[in-house]
Amino acid sequence: MKRKIRFSLVYRDMWQSTGKYQPRVDQLKEIAPHIIEMGCFDRIETNGGAFEQVQLMYGENPNNAVREWTKPFNKAGIQTHMLERALNGIRMYPVPADVRRLMYKVKKAQGVDISRSFCGLNDHRNLELSVKYAREAGMISQAALSITYSPIHTVDYYMDIVDKVVEYGADEICLKDMAGVGRPVMLGELVLRIKKKYPEIKVQYHGHIGPGLSVASMLEVARAGADYLDVAMEPLSWGMVHPDVIAVQAMMKDAGFDVPEINMDAYMKVRSLTQEFIDDFLGYFIDPRNRQMSSLLIGSGLPGGMMGSLMADLKGVHQGINGVLKSKGKEELSEDDLIVMLFREVETIWPMMGYPPLVTPFSQYVKNVALMNIVSLVNGKERFAMIDPNTWDMLLGKAGKLPGPLAPELIELAKKEGREFYEGVPQDNYPDALEGFRKEMEDNKWSCGENDEELFELAMHDRQYRDYKTGAAQTRFIKEIEDKKNEISKIEIARVSKEKLLASPDSGIVFIYSGATYTYSDTEEILSEGRAVKKGDILFYINTDRTYQEVASDRDGKIKHVIIKRGEKIRKGDPVIEFE
Repeated sequence: MKRKIRFSLVYRDMWQSTGKYQPRVDQLKEIAPHIIEMGCFDRIETNGGAFEQVQLMYGENPNNAVREWTKPFNKAGIQTHMLERALNGIRMYPVPADVRRLMYKVKKAQGVDISRSFCGLNDHRNLELSVKYAREAGMISQAALSITYSPIHTVDYYMDIVDKVVEYGADEICLKDMAGVGRPVMLGELVLRIKKKYPEIKVQYHGHIGPGLSVASMLEVARAGADYLDVAMEPLSWGMVHPDVIAVQAMMKDAGFDVPEINMDAYMKVRSLTQEFIDDFLGYFIDPRNRQMSSLLIGSGLPGGMMGSLMADLKGVHQGINGVLKSKGKEELSEDDLIVMLFREVETIWPMMGYPPLVTPFSQYVKNVALMNIVSLVNGKERFAMIDPNTWDMLLGKAGKLPGPLAPELIELAKKEGREFYEGVPQDNYPDALEGFRKEMEDNKWSCGENDEELFELAMHDRQYRDYKTGAAQTRFIKEIEDKKNEISKIEIARVSKEKLLASPDSGIVFIYSGATYTYSDTEEILSEGRAVKKGDILFYINTDRTYQEVASDRDGKIKHVIIKRGEKIRKGDPVIEFE
């Protein structure tokens, strides 16, 4: 008899791994029936980390959004699951225990069936209350292992955590391979060990495709006994997200598993609607690079889910770094150069910072330190000159026990700054706070809502909730959309104004400018400003998909301005030469 493999659509994570925002509640309600009609999903990831902050930023009530989004799946008998960060709840920094406890009560009442709980440091002490509170609220408790690859993160290491969370009462285990760097064979062995020791425990695999390993990992964990696989679908599959359900279903069927059929008409409808949401406004906040895969991520271990913020951060410091380099007479960096430099810096400092699994929020902490280190090094300063308070809390043990030891220089720096290391239970650092927020609700004459759900939102996202209640969030969001539209309009106007520019015939990398010898040399090049050319003259070559294409002039004329440089990437339609 064939063993069943069930699929979970990670619709929330699909958006978070590509851009800044998720769909509005009206869009979520529109697409839900068609996801159900696909007939291939036993579970849907509906909410969790980042979801509710986004709704607040829109000026929408997140409690209404969660309720409306889960309702059709509840009715169809499809389980819904949320993602929460244990000590950090559904935000980026620690949450008092009474607020954590209220979260599960609220979310269960709103229609969420499963709580997927992970600690970014894999500290089982942070997961204990997540398991306890989820089960107390009547939810299925799914304890997640933050998967990464290092000398420390072995099968035995992870099994020690599994033993603890099962002892606490976890119903299921998730392998949260957030960066997709988990090695397939090791993950298969881990699932085999879990299933052998705890045959009644359901296992779900969540693997981002960014560096390209997770499809192989899916096959390995399925053969080892995994029950559920997290998948995505076009146009938000692959890239920094997850493999597409069509590919995974075909692979599993060929491997002899019992897998559900896919209603392709419904698939195409969901695909079309998702693209409509992208075209509406969500695409303004999706960096094209997040739609690509990169094996460079294997070395750095950075997760796909944070690539949107990473690209925004790089753009924020790019100009400043190049300004310093230019002032020192050094060659400026392209965006690609800066990405590679950041990845290398992460590889360097990750072991020094105790090997924290690179998952939210600790991936951001390591990335931020790496970015600040690059700025410091470019300015002639030492590493670790700038470390923010949240990162210090992680290094000092206030967020949980680090998997590995800190580098001596970080220990020395902590002592030099008078910082104390903490070995107690992390939750003890954050006293209960609900009553203070309840008083604020009363003072403002705000309703605490059904099951205290509005009180929960204020306590979990106090700043965003206040902005939502005053209308500042919606005003800011509308302005942000208008600014993006104006920015795109200016780009289009600039393109139109350059109608007389020669455009490249295809996408690729500028390989070589043409000259008398057609090689890199000091020979005077045809492609130089002020040079007269004739129609048909070879101007330069493009390396496209392992071939080289000639680019010839389409007119007689004099070159006014050369827009591209050797080694630059260009796309079809990009202007490259301006003629007088």
